Amino acid sequence: MSALLLLFVCLALGAVVRRLAQPPAGIVHGLNWWVINIALPALVLELIPAVKPNVQLWFPVVATWVAFFGAWLLFAWLGRRLGWSRGRIGALVLVCGFGNTSFMGYPMLQALHGQAGLALAVVADQLGCFPLLASAGVLVAGIYAGRAAEPWQVVRRILVFPAFLALLAGVVIGLLGGWPGPLAGVLHSLGGTLTPLALFSVGLQFRLQAVRHQLGPLVCGLGWKLLLAPALCWLLGAAAGVNGLVLTTGVLQAAMAPMISAAILADEHGLDPELANTVLGAGIVLSLLTVPLMNLWLPAG
Repeated sequence: MSALLLLFVCLALGAVVRRLAQPPAGIVHGLNWWVINIALPALVLELIPAVKPNVQLWFPVVATWVAFFGAWLLFAWLGRRLGWSRGRIGALVLVCGFGNTSFMGYPMLQALHGQAGLALAVVADQLGCFPLLASAGVLVAGIYAGRAAEPWQVVRRILVFPAFLALLAGVVIGLLGGWPGPLAGVLHSLGGTLTPLALFSVGLQFRLQAVRHQLGPLVCGLGWKLLLAPALCWLLGAAAGVNGLVLTTGVLQAAMAPMISAAILADEHGLDPELANTVLGAGIVLSLLTVPLMNLWLPAG
């Protein structure tokens, strides 16, 4: 309960500070740099060696693919029928195809299922969501913005990402028997900064602006991201015989709020930035309710 309370407090504190305290310029960039380059790799290095081999570990990874490619098919079809612009379609594919599986997924899974849930959340994020964003996400942004993506840039982006390198190192360390106690403690302390700083950063960036002409796309986008995508992933997992915490983690990661990085990617490519940021803000608020409620219906472990 205290871990879930920490999530709400840090998120709310960031929103309050942005509105009332006039935080210094560049604070979001600095916080995100620490989270991405220090806290996240440390957390991955701590947790991955402890992940036990499981034939069902494919599911949390594939669930992120289902959420993305399902969004692409759905919004491309809806867009043609409803006469949406290419920018609107591209924005919805990105922000509603990718979940916030690290900045919000990690702390929420930890709050709901402890270190075991957090470790599985890392697997879903680092093997599923991040490589997909760096490859198919960049491809979608380029297609709907009319730009070409260089394949070597996509590969380089994945290979030099600190957390991905930490993932590879963590697998090796796990095969060698794990970290010595003192070093594991250092990694735990560094990784522990991820939750408060990441959520504080999300709060600092929070925006919510409802515009009437965005209501239809907003409902369609969040209907997929928060309800239909996790339901489809649950059906897939149940049909494949996946159970326990692996099933729960895959479904909840698919149900996370839209990814901030995906909204930034949409902004950078001029894909209906106003809609992308509205969906992002509304999704963050609603997911704080929908994810814990969905968790009540899923197996605990």
